[in-house]
Amino acid sequence: MISSQQHHDQLVNDFFNQNHNDDPNQSKHTNNWAVIVGASRFWFNYRHVANALSIYRSCKRFGIPDSQIILMISDDMACESRNPRPATIFNNGQHHINVYGDDVEVDYRGYDVTVENLIRLLTGRVHEHTPKSKRLLTNSGSNILIYMTGHGGDGFLKFQDSEELTSVELANAFEQMYQKRRYNEILFIIDTCQAES
Repeated sequence: MISSQQHHDQLVNDFFNQNHNDDPNQSKHTNNWAVIVGASRFWFNYRHVANALSIYRSCKRFGIPDSQIILMISDDMACESRNPRPATIFNNGQHHINVYGDDVEVDYRGYDVTVENLIRLLTGRVHEHTPKSKRLLTNSGSNILIYMTGHGGDGFLKFQDSEELTSVELANAFEQMYQKRRYNEILFIIDTCQAES
């Protein structure tokens, strides 16, 4: 049986390393981006931040630079007073890998992790003063991993316990991305209860 981390690693690796005509030396995925969203906040949702940071870590290991990874998390777990290991976040009970280290670059944190900001990011409709580091600067040759984790229900994902992203809103954003030629391929992973809806 493989662990959740190994499964995530395999999915990300398979997507970013697809080859032309099965030639292992010619990957057709060379303009790779990732949008990673931990949509929850508060200590009891520690696992969602750990999941998002695990995917972030996998993307970096597979060669995606921070300039092409957009990370959206509440960023309140590492310094939470109930955290028995301050300034760390682990993705398993054995505490082997601290997924929150000095090299983590959080692009959207806390109250900036909103449905509006995610939709603006995906569709390229960010505010004009948004720094380049918080923009998804993709084109028709870009391959994008979009990973979202949090609490979900039938057709929605909760954001920060205060708003919901619906499957219709997400489908509309993907359609706008398609119309604007913002990607070549997208791998969309949603890691929630009721994710199939």
